Amino acid sequence: MVDVDKLKPMANAIRMLSVDAVEAAKSGHPGLPMGAADLVTTLFVHHINVDPAYPEWPNRDRFVLSAGHGSMLLYSLYHLLGYEDFTIDELKNFRQLHSKTPGHPEYMHATGIEGAMHGRGIEITTGPLGQGLATSVGMALAERIMNAEFGDGIINYRTFVLASDGDLMEGISHEAISLAGHLKLNKLTVLFDDNGISIDGPTSLSESGDVVMRFQAAGWAAERIDGHDPIAIDAALKRAAASDRPTLIAAKTTIGYGSPNKAGTSGVHGSPLGTAEATATRAELGWTAGPFEVPEDIRDAWRIAGLRSAQAHQGWRQRYDAMEAELRAQFDRRLRGDLPSEFAPAMVALRHDLLEERPSVATRKASERVLGTINAVLPETIGGSADLTGSNNTKTDQLAPISPDNYHGRYVYYGIREHGMAAAMNGMALAGGLIPYGGTFLTFSDYCRPAMRLSALMGTRVVYVMTHDSIGLGEDGPTHQPVEHLAALRAMPNLLVFRPCDAVETAEAWELALEAKRPSVLALTRQNLPVLAAPGATENRMRRGAYTLVQPSAEPMATIFATGSEVEIAVEAAKRLAALDIPTSVVSVPCMELFAEADADYQSAIIGNAPVKVAIEAAVRQGWDWIINRDGIFIGMSGYGASGPYKELYEHFGITPEHTVEAVRERLGR
Repeated sequence: MVDVDKLKPMANAIRMLSVDAVEAAKSGHPGLPMGAADLVTTLFVHHINVDPAYPEWPNRDRFVLSAGHGSMLLYSLYHLLGYEDFTIDELKNFRQLHSKTPGHPEYMHATGIEGAMHGRGIEITTGPLGQGLATSVGMALAERIMNAEFGDGIINYRTFVLASDGDLMEGISHEAISLAGHLKLNKLTVLFDDNGISIDGPTSLSESGDVVMRFQAAGWAAERIDGHDPIAIDAALKRAAASDRPTLIAAKTTIGYGSPNKAGTSGVHGSPLGTAEATATRAELGWTAGPFEVPEDIRDAWRIAGLRSAQAHQGWRQRYDAMEAELRAQFDRRLRGDLPSEFAPAMVALRHDLLEERPSVATRKASERVLGTINAVLPETIGGSADLTGSNNTKTDQLAPISPDNYHGRYVYYGIREHGMAAAMNGMALAGGLIPYGGTFLTFSDYCRPAMRLSALMGTRVVYVMTHDSIGLGEDGPTHQPVEHLAALRAMPNLLVFRPCDAVETAEAWELALEAKRPSVLALTRQNLPVLAAPGATENRMRRGAYTLVQPSAEPMATIFATGSEVEIAVEAAKRLAALDIPTSVVSVPCMELFAEADADYQSAIIGNAPVKVAIEAAVRQGWDWIINRDGIFIGMSGYGASGPYKELYEHFGITPEHTVEAVRERLGR
């Protein structure tokens, strides 16, 4: 039974704590917490299953504040429920350095983020609008996959999203809701804070579509309600729980609800109310408590709400304890993110086979073979592609397609939704127990980049398989030939970018990507490449990012650094230079990030002291100067590519052994 007289003061506690924190910070967005307080109060008092004493309970319901600018809603809510990381002092430190209450919710699993702390209970970093909504699709899909594997008693949670007008305007929302509707992710519920206001003013300035009809057309259940009526909110949430489709609840609200002079205007969207208006709001809401004070009876009501799911958690714990030991051990391992004991030996055996067979194949094809080994020993991998499965080679025999009728599958056909795919993979990784990977062309990393940045920021273990990595893709021309993309991705902190030179390095890159608890990109070729590694090498040479592949007997006069398909060019150039009595070493640099993290002595030994340093990469120079110095020779691209057979393109742009030899000879005066 919904007690409106009880819920309204509880919602006002969220409103006034949010107002007080924004006032103290002199910065923030009070309007959304004030407008959406009734929605989340009804949700958390009567519907959602979370346990503030155990914020990371695996079967908790997920709550995603996609409208991340309204972060004080979340912090006030968690403080009232009793989450220990969100004390009143943390609320007073809203938006301050080292607080657990930053300006937008931050999932700080990644290390080394300046000024950041991790408040337990935050499910996802939601900064750019639309990301939380799209990521929640991955969370909801992860629940269905894990439920199919471990059963209702262990994984059976719901995912709730609070989204704003801005979330639904962003293009990624179209990709996300279309995919969710197709997959019938019925445990996904979106609460749309339909207040009709954005920073520029009324949304009618830029929007005239029908959101409810749009979601219905995408296969969702969707309805409109009064977002300030707890009875209507409760009834809608009950209908969502019974639905066989994902649900949108478009809740009509007033932004800045309770503010006598600013409610319903953009003036309350992104600025403090001001002292006078905050005082007037207290009077309007009948709130007699002072700043950051909550009357004892209201606080008690919230703490009781926080205890509501403790019994459900205890029941889950009993079912967990009763699991068959081997299944429970696998569940625990996967939630920890550890790899199974079979993984390392399988990768050693694969590397041995590749060194023996020495296949001349494209690294995208080599990746497919590696994935055959990986997917056989890692039940947690979930593959996919943005409508390029046959080009990305991301599907192996072990992976059946996921469909609305079969969540036992392990392969997602994302359709042409690169951005939605990247966000959904973040959601799967955040949900726990799964390692998602997905493919597209490297040039389309531009379409994935906002979600990839959040992968790096949060430290999610997501693998982006990005094929057709250079002008080597040939005839499709400059729109599809990435030249600046490697540099752009390498500029992203906490992201590993691998560009392997052959089948062996491809296996090594996959091994390291799966061992790393952070995101990785595998940039893979369309064209065939020979195995360059010496027979018998079983150690993963990539672990420190770069290694000497060719070492002359004499002191090198030149060192050539290269990645990917250009390592073959470097090796051939070194042979020709050696024939000219110019001893030349070749260094493969498959992962600049790992090389940058290696110790200084190793870096110095690999870079060496040769008077001529050359880098070869069919991309722009940016990012290479720390290795070859500003006066080093760069053989690569300075503009866009062209359409034509790839060998002709390499010749046309001078990315050849001949050009490399000429450049070294000229620099040496030989």
